[in-house]
Amino acid sequence: MKFNLISVCLSFLLLSLLYNNSFSQSSNYFFDPDTVTAQRFDMGKMWTFENPPLDYFKEEYGFLPSEEWLEKVRKSALKFDGGCTASFISEDGLIMTNHHCIRGNLPAIQKEEEDLLLDGFYAQSLEQERLVPGLFVEQLIIIEDVTGEIKMGMADGKNENERVALRDKIITDIENRYSKDYPDLRFEVTPLYDGGRYSLYGYKRYNDVRLVFVPELWTAKLGGDYDNFTYPRYGLDCAFFRAYDQNGKPIKTDYYFKWSENGPLEDEPIFVIGNPGRTDRINTIAQIEFARDIQYPMLVRMFKDMYAIQEEIVMKNNAEDMKQVARLYSIGNGLKVYDGIYKGLLDPYLIARKKDFEKKFKEAINSDDELKKKYSSIWNEIEDSRKKASAFASELFAYNISSFYSPQYLSIARDLLTLAEQMKLEESARSENYKAEQLEKTIERIFPANFDKSYQDKLVSVQVNIWTSNLPADNLVRKEILKTKTGKDAVEYLLNNTKLFSKDEVIRLAKGNPDDVLNSDDPFIQFVIKTRDRQKQLADQSSELQEYESLRNELLGEALHYVYGDNIPPDATFTLRIADGKMKSYSYNGTVAPLKTTFYGSLDRYYSFDGKFPFKLPERFKNLPPEFDLKTPLNFISTNDIVGGNSGSAVINKNAEIVGLAFDGNIESLPGNYIYLPEANRTVSVHSQGMIEAIMDLYKAYELGNEILAGKRTDKGPQEQ
Repeated sequence: MKFNLISVCLSFLLLSLLYNNSFSQSSNYFFDPDTVTAQRFDMGKMWTFENPPLDYFKEEYGFLPSEEWLEKVRKSALKFDGGCTASFISEDGLIMTNHHCIRGNLPAIQKEEEDLLLDGFYAQSLEQERLVPGLFVEQLIIIEDVTGEIKMGMADGKNENERVALRDKIITDIENRYSKDYPDLRFEVTPLYDGGRYSLYGYKRYNDVRLVFVPELWTAKLGGDYDNFTYPRYGLDCAFFRAYDQNGKPIKTDYYFKWSENGPLEDEPIFVIGNPGRTDRINTIAQIEFARDIQYPMLVRMFKDMYAIQEEIVMKNNAEDMKQVARLYSIGNGLKVYDGIYKGLLDPYLIARKKDFEKKFKEAINSDDELKKKYSSIWNEIEDSRKKASAFASELFAYNISSFYSPQYLSIARDLLTLAEQMKLEESARSENYKAEQLEKTIERIFPANFDKSYQDKLVSVQVNIWTSNLPADNLVRKEILKTKTGKDAVEYLLNNTKLFSKDEVIRLAKGNPDDVLNSDDPFIQFVIKTRDRQKQLADQSSELQEYESLRNELLGEALHYVYGDNIPPDATFTLRIADGKMKSYSYNGTVAPLKTTFYGSLDRYYSFDGKFPFKLPERFKNLPPEFDLKTPLNFISTNDIVGGNSGSAVINKNAEIVGLAFDGNIESLPGNYIYLPEANRTVSVHSQGMIEAIMDLYKAYELGNEILAGKRTDKGPQEQ
């Protein structure tokens, strides 16, 4: 009887899905799309420092930050290494960010017999702090609104090309002018609202940055890709550095965050101060549907193939090569991001909310004759542009040669062809790299120094899948390059008919008769010969459409700001933002998420999976010091709005004290590229208590711990902690 009842229920559910086609993945209930309404914060909470929502902060939290508070917070935050965020946390230039923001640099700075990913690093003294070559941080010093100057200059353009050229020239002029007035700063004009507004940012750069402390990779990213973008989490994803001045001394700064030993409280207002990289929340429905139907399916398929290859490499040596593990984590991170966004865009409830926002936005524009005349055509023009792009996007993707996923056979073939064509010319007509003494260097660079045949052979399978999944069966690549073969048969055919894996053969071709290359029947050379003209044609078309749309998006952003003002923040631009939120739970997977996790959870994760990869922990966790308190909070969640680029951001309270270190979002946050859904979108952070507990009582890094708590370097020893 019970089975029959279940069958009836399932049948009813299936019929409902077929007739309604409106089951929401994120909300798990039936709904009428016409009744879905956009919400106040669908466009997010990534507020700029030039226009912080002071009235909203006062209304929502009873907190009105002063100009002094905002300046301190702004100048305490840093851009880190071109892709993350960091913060000053002591007057002596101590810097905090995430472990995953620096892990790619660690193998390059370790000494012989060291493995910093496996064993971590701690400098007990200034002399032991280790320079990271090329690493820099930037502090935002100046903000200026330059919208008026740019818009006024663009108005002189007679057509779109002229307006774009004028815009670019004015931006360069502004940056150069300020650079002369402030030679110690780096200036950058950034479009906000896709060019509806423009802000000038002046940064002070610190080029001497030295490593102070990182935990082991296993501790920082326990659970690897399985736990990535999930919650509960158990990661000590932190790293500490120090900035030095031109004289080789630790800098002195008045701007740094003090430390909260207590951490956050439930429902207490907290703020993430960081540099979110990119969001596309202003995008029209036509642009979102292009991403859903064309862009993300291609990327997800490619990343899945890349991940499978890398996972095989890692597991072949039982996850003992830490550089390969780190690469697996990077690929896995990309896969989860793109797959998570793609699945979010398949959610009809999410799309219904975006459609309602667009509908109301259009209505606001069309209700005013002047606005209607200037802006009402934007949506149709963008839709027409995306339709044109849809016609060739997959073909262009298939013809591209990528340094990330394409086998190096293709780049070798491309470079050989370029060389051969140059060598057919008189020397005076050749490009500089193909003349005199430069020619030999160019030839030497054609065959990659890091060529790994086993790995490149695996990448051929990724490329074959890209060709066969994005090109029709009658396409010349599938007919003439792959000989109608697919899968393993196609891979074997390509590898059996190329000699580009041999450095000697490549050098022979490079130094021989150019016609030997131009007439070669090597399949990779043939691919480049047969597709490069078409690839260039499609790339040019794509660039034209992107330029066309960039101006429409600029008008769209201008209209958005005109209608909603600063009540809607601009999309993320990897510039400094302040995002408000609270420590708050949410429902998931039939249960409720804990506000925080503890070190007990780390041990449970380790023992529940029998210590197998990626749930390993270092040896120190097998014999814990008696003073190490396992019930100390390790990670916590909050409603703050973040995205890639926010990694390493300080999470602070109203007193501008660090209560946490943002390092991730939950799986429900991934559609945040297009819409912020506070119901379940959560930031995942390392707890301030957890970091101090680990630094002091697990790693015995007393000098570091004392400096963090005091906000300056001290001479305290362990007995004085």
